[in-house]
Amino acid sequence: MKPSSTSIVLIDDHEMVRRGLRALLHLEPDMTIIGEAGTAAEGVTTVERLAPQMVLLDVKLPDASVTEACRRLLAVAPKLRILVLTSYAEDSTVMAAVQNGAHGYVLKDVRMDDLIRAIRTVAGGQGYLDPRVTQQALHWIRTSSHLGVAVHGTSRLSPQERLILPLLAEGKTNKEIAAHLRLSDKTVKNYLANIFDKLHVKRRTEAVAWFMKETQVPGVSRSPKP
Repeated sequence: MKPSSTSIVLIDDHEMVRRGLRALLHLEPDMTIIGEAGTAAEGVTTVERLAPQMVLLDVKLPDASVTEACRRLLAVAPKLRILVLTSYAEDSTVMAAVQNGAHGYVLKDVRMDDLIRAIRTVAGGQGYLDPRVTQQALHWIRTSSHLGVAVHGTSRLSPQERLILPLLAEGKTNKEIAAHLRLSDKTVKNYLANIFDKLHVKRRTEAVAWFMKETQVPGVSRSPKP
């Protein structure tokens, strides 16, 4: 294994996808693919045997939903970092993954540079959501705020906290949020702690999942990408 590299297991039922990822990530000095699996059951066995730091997990596996797959993987490796890599962008799928332990969610047609960034972000202990997953919700929340429409469920948050959530959904770091809102890093950290407490969540990705659910446009749904 490469020095100081993140050990990764690929779990996807398409062999060509696994081969492609293995070839591409092999070029990164800080990433090492140590195993792969085509089903959730094989993935759990592989993770238990090889103890990787991270898995790239497809949503649609033949023997388990993303909810079950995340739970089973974390049951055998509680510190495992899970990045979901899939073609499916429906809000319900994203939220199911995040609420059951996934630390990141990326669409399969992501640019390679963005995938590498997502892997490094999740491996580094942070959450990551593909910006396109939240684009519709972000557009609506901004439009609604201009029209003076209150977003259902956000009344429990302060005005400043409501400004932070869309930036969090965009994947901005604390430092970037601080610069955008002209606040100190410490102040942003305190606001986030308050948000997590009020929403009864523990992680950034869970807060974003809550935000997405609260800001869905009635009657509009996302269809799976082919």
